[in-house]
Order: sequence, then C-alpha cells, then structure tokens
Amino acid sequence: MTDVGGPTYRGAVTSETTAQTGNTPGQPPGGASGTGSDDKLDARVLLVAGVVVLGAIMSILDITVVSVAQPTFQTEFDASPAEVAWTMTGYTLALATVIPLSGWAADRFGTKRLYMLAVLLFALGSALCALATSIEMLVAFRVLQGLGGGMLMPVGMTIMTRAAGPERVGRVMAVLGIPMLLGPIFGPILGGWLIDAASWHWIFLINIPIGMVALVYAWRVLPKDEVAPSETFDWIGMLLLSPGLALFLFGISSIPGEGTVLAPRVLISAAVGLALIVAFVFRELSARRDHPLIDLHLFQNFRLTIAVIAMALFAIAFFGASLLFPQYFLLVRGEDTLQAGLLLAPQGIGAMLTMPVAGLLTDRIGPGKVVLTGIVVIVIGMLGFTLVGVSPDQVDVSASGVSIDDPSYLLLLGSLFVMGLGMGATMMPIMSSALATLKDHEIARGSTLMNINQQVAASIGTALFSVLLTNGFNSSEQASALRDAAQSGQPYTGGPQDIAIAYSDMSQAFATSFLVGVILVALCLIPVWFLPRKPSATSADPAAAMMH
Repeated sequence: MTDVGGPTYRGAVTSETTAQTGNTPGQPPGGASGTGSDDKLDARVLLVAGVVVLGAIMSILDITVVSVAQPTFQTEFDASPAEVAWTMTGYTLALATVIPLSGWAADRFGTKRLYMLAVLLFALGSALCALATSIEMLVAFRVLQGLGGGMLMPVGMTIMTRAAGPERVGRVMAVLGIPMLLGPIFGPILGGWLIDAASWHWIFLINIPIGMVALVYAWRVLPKDEVAPSETFDWIGMLLLSPGLALFLFGISSIPGEGTVLAPRVLISAAVGLALIVAFVFRELSARRDHPLIDLHLFQNFRLTIAVIAMALFAIAFFGASLLFPQYFLLVRGEDTLQAGLLLAPQGIGAMLTMPVAGLLTDRIGPGKVVLTGIVVIVIGMLGFTLVGVSPDQVDVSASGVSIDDPSYLLLLGSLFVMGLGMGATMMPIMSSALATLKDHEIARGSTLMNINQQVAASIGTALFSVLLTNGFNSSEQASALRDAAQSGQPYTGGPQDIAIAYSDMSQAFATSFLVGVILVALCLIPVWFLPRKPSATSADPAAAMMH
C-alpha cells in the first residue's frame, strides 16, 4: 500500500610477481607446478583475496549507502538536494582523479604499500566524514575518502591477478566480483538500517573497524614489496588525463540535475574534459613511452580491446538500470528504503550462485560462451520489468492509500533472481578475459585501464537512465506533480482520478526505461560474440605464459 502523499524520493565502483610470490611469471603461485586450469585456488591465494575483498566491500558499499542517506543529509545540514549531491559527486571526481595514477604507483612503490595507503586514506576519510558539522566539511572529507577508494579496486585487481596467475584469473576475479555485484544491491539495505537504527554517522563509522582489520590483514598476508626505484612518472599525461576524466564525469553527472545535455554546466565541463582526454590519447600514441600513465598500446591486444568495449556497454546498461529497480519499488509500489533493498535480494542470491561456477568455467573453456549465456539470461530476466506499466484502471485508490498489484511481486522477484544468475556470469569473466593475456608488467596498467573504463561507463549509464526516467515523468503533468510531492515530502493533492493517472504514467515511464535497458544489454552480445571460446594459451599452458 502506498500512502497518497507518496513515498520519500530516493535518488540514485613493474614486474614484481617473482618478488611477491617467489614464482616465475606464468608459474602457478604457491610453488605449484603448472597443471593448467585444473589448479584450485590454494590457501595463500584465498588469503590474499580476502584482503582485497575487504577493501572492495568498504569502497563499493560506501557509494550505495551514501546514496540512501541523501535525504537525511538535507535535513541534518539544512542543505538543498544539489548541495547534498556533492557528497557523491565529489567522491566520484576524486576516484576519477586518482585511478589513472594507480598503475604507475603500483609499479613504483609496490602493491602492498599502495594498497595499505589506500585503505588508510579511506578509513581516515570515513572517520572525518562522521565528525563533519557542515555539508562543506562532509563534501571535503568525501573527496579524501575517494582518493583512497579510487586506488582500492585497480590495485586490488592487480594484487589478485598476480597472486593467482593467468591460469586461475577467472576464479580469483569471481571472488572480487562478489562485492562489485552485491554492493549496489545490499548497500541500500545496510544504509537504511544504520540510519533508522542508529544515525547517519554510522554509515561512515562502520568503515573504521573494517579498515583497521584490512590494514592488519594486508600487513600480515601480502608479500613484501620489492620494486625498482627507477620508475619515472608521466607528469604531462597525468595533467591531461586526471583533470580530463574529472571534468568529463562532472559534466556527465550534472545531466540529471540540469535535465538536459545542452545545459552550459554539462556542455562546457564535458567538452573541456573530453578535449583533455583526446589530447592525452594523441600524446600517448605519438610515441612509445617507457613508463606511460596508461599504456594505450595495450589496445593492440585484440582480446583486451573487445573486453573493454563489452565492459563499457555492460556497465552503462547494468549500473544505469540498477538505479531504476529500487526507485520503482519506492515510487510506484510504495515501499520504504529497507523494504526496497530487501526486495532486491534475489538478484544478489542469483549472482552468488553463478559467480563461482562462471569463474571456473572461464578458466576452463574461455569467457566467450560463459558471457554470451550470461547476457542472454540477463535479457530474459529484465524483460519481466518491461511489464511494470499499468493503466489508470489498474490503480486502486482508496482512503487508506494506493494499491498496485500488477505485475505480481512473484514475477518481479523471479525476474531479479534470473537477472542475478546472468550477472554472476558476465562482468567478472569479461574482466578476466582482459587481464588473463597480459604480461606481468602490464597487469597494473591493464587493471587501471579497465577501472577507468568501468567508472566512465557507469557514470554515463547513471546519467542516461536518470534523464530517461525524468523525461518520462515530465511528459505527464500528474506524474511530474507526484514526483515533486514525493521529493519534497508533501502530500499529493490531486483527486482520485489524478492520482490513478499519476501512478499509471509513472509506471509507464519505468517500463520504457527498462525496455531501453533490455536493448542496451542485448547490444552487449555484439562485442561479446568475439570473446574467445577456449582458454588462452597463457591459461592453458604455463610454459607458453613464460614465453609470452
């Protein structure tokens, strides 16, 4: 049942293998002899994976938890929605600034030291966020958090890829994929519970004990760094790429607030950022540099190039559509934040079931068949949400509230579960395909490249689906008024017929947006078709890996 006043609107990631593992490149870590893709993840690799997953959980959960807290920040700091949105925008821009530095810093200072620094910055930023007394302080401390959070994923991927070796990269990436896929699902549940049961401060304070455990864990488990001090830094590349990414993402993230891509704030920021990125690309491709910030010559690797394209399309569709599911339950079906989060649980359960199997199959038969199957399954699951549009006579308006019973929750929860099954077989196998064929000294730069690609694509997807949904609402006077009332916390004053039309038009806007999501996911089949359908030579033959 939905109160006629409407639910509260909640709006919407150097070659040092020998030194670290005691193995030559291509030899399975832990001293095991090469047995191909039948090697299991030994205890040492699982311990390393535990360190990385802890950091990933902090970083990814924090993004979704803070999105749930936006209305709370408005009340606590007497701030406008636009001011509060900077708690997310500032974090994203910090990520964009620091991710390009991760590959160089990992090679220059070592992955252990860099990872521990990232955890420390993130935990320190979290503690300061909890102590913030103004929205300006909170935004500044979120930027500090983002500087640490931006390094956690690319450095973590580098650590895990080097620890497992190419023949087991699919299985180890499946472990890292757990927080990447489940964070957006369970973040709203955790955030809603912490805010309701304690206070907003705890969405940050919870990171401190996790960070302390991660620091001690990393210090004890990760091998000592041994790096060559001669690694140089591409200052010009950094001055082009980091500000370019930050400005481009700022422009893209401003689209939902501005309502159009033609707003000066969007166009100028995105255009200047894109110009800096293009200048970086031309500079890097003009000559082969010994230590580039991002090695664009990696695109000569056809498998990595296809994986980058597939990941970009998938991230746009997945992260964009992920914005819609909780909003549908909040706005149309009248659930509160905690209930909406719990309703998304089947998606996470489905992903957890298929992710380990998909990682194993990726190592044994290659990613092509696995990802193709995953994409088809996601499309089938998401089709269920294209049926959410209802007519006004299907909206029951009474004195006690508004009730919409079609489509049934059984269909929607089943659709989410099926989507989860497909997601568990999609994102991390694509990542594995990109990284499995890289030489050891290319892994840090390759993981950085994939993380930049994912971050940009996710921002584009979020902006795209926000605009689609907003335009759908704005095309209906009643739906727009209902949305505005929900955002302001005021009751919707229309009559029963207006209320029925408002909910009907709102549901139709969601159905249209979900249809776009289905189409975008289906388009992923084009690049995914070219992913290899057998293990790479690196994966199948450790001796070949040594010669690679």
